[in-house]
Amino acid sequence: MIDKSNKIEQEQKAVLVGLVNKDQSEAEVKEYLNELAFLAETAGAVAVKTFYQKLPRPDSKTFVGKGKLEEIKDYVWEKEIQLAIFDDELTGSQISNIQKELEIKVIDRSDLILDIFASRARTAQAKVQVELAQYQYILPRLRGMWSHLERQGGGIGSRGPGETEIETDRRIVKDKISLLRKRLAEIDKQSFTQRKDRGEFIRVALVGYTNVGKSTIMNLLSKSEVFAENKLFATLDTTTRKVVFENTPFLLSDTVGFIRKLPHHLVESFKSTLDEVREADILLHVVDISHQQYEDQIGVVNKTLQDLKAFEKPILTIFNKMDLYEKQTFDEWLEDDVKQEILQDLKQRWQNITRGNCVFVSALERKNIDDLRQTILNKVREMYQIRYPYKSEYFF
Repeated sequence: MIDKSNKIEQEQKAVLVGLVNKDQSEAEVKEYLNELAFLAETAGAVAVKTFYQKLPRPDSKTFVGKGKLEEIKDYVWEKEIQLAIFDDELTGSQISNIQKELEIKVIDRSDLILDIFASRARTAQAKVQVELAQYQYILPRLRGMWSHLERQGGGIGSRGPGETEIETDRRIVKDKISLLRKRLAEIDKQSFTQRKDRGEFIRVALVGYTNVGKSTIMNLLSKSEVFAENKLFATLDTTTRKVVFENTPFLLSDTVGFIRKLPHHLVESFKSTLDEVREADILLHVVDISHQQYEDQIGVVNKTLQDLKAFEKPILTIFNKMDLYEKQTFDEWLEDDVKQEILQDLKQRWQNITRGNCVFVSALERKNIDDLRQTILNKVREMYQIRYPYKSEYFF
């Protein structure tokens, strides 16, 4: 792993900064900054204040305008803030200029997500994937934020005639990227072989926005103990279990959660992990229906599935956290028949949108899990009839 100088330490106080422009409305920016605060918390920082400014485009030198940067600086110095996190990607020169002005550590959303991934990576594959993404992030920013990388090679003959230190460091990073890509290709080859060796089983993959309860549902369906907690990106490494419903076996995989503005180099690095999604026969799209922006999150996941060329697969949408949705939506004085009417309207709406391919559950309270199991079983048996018609013992 890269020993990054901007590694977030436990309980650092942070300010968050966003920009309202033609691509992002004020309401969207506020939602993005709320999510950024959750990301910061996941990384071990505490967001104490958010700043945003309306500009047609980011300032090329400092991202925000001079006046706004002064406002942030005054607050940072007064409250002894250690970290500023910007919601959009910064260039190396912008990071350097902002740090010079604020005199504190400055990172952007991509760097924050990479930091979280680095802390969560457990397997060799995930560690290599994250390290590759980190070097890909650093490479175009070397000139602006250069602080001289530790020499990997060194010694006589390691630097060409007239070559500057930054050019040497750029070459070191490129060599490291090349090495990591080769290592990842070897791991990917092994993973592909392992997936091929799973036999003729229908493959089902859990997908969804981060922190919607995929791992909790995985535990319920597979009766296993997959790590789950109320933080973003609790799951990085794909977990696959063999599940049997009424003598019908299938493979169930839990995958990394999606998120807005996921760094493209991270998506590229995690390509092999996302192969579980590409190669699945059925996708279970888990949605946190209690989240205020759950429809936007559905859009993010659908867009990611389209990018992965997996959107045309059979998809069952699982609306999770119905218990929280009801607590947030209904007050104690509301009559039961009115509650039922509202719930029925909600369910009917999504039944129409998904063409009947949705289930409403509470994984935490184990509500409607039997219906979910039966729905999955029906879809798995249908897929066996299509893929492996000679395996009639799995159909009934």
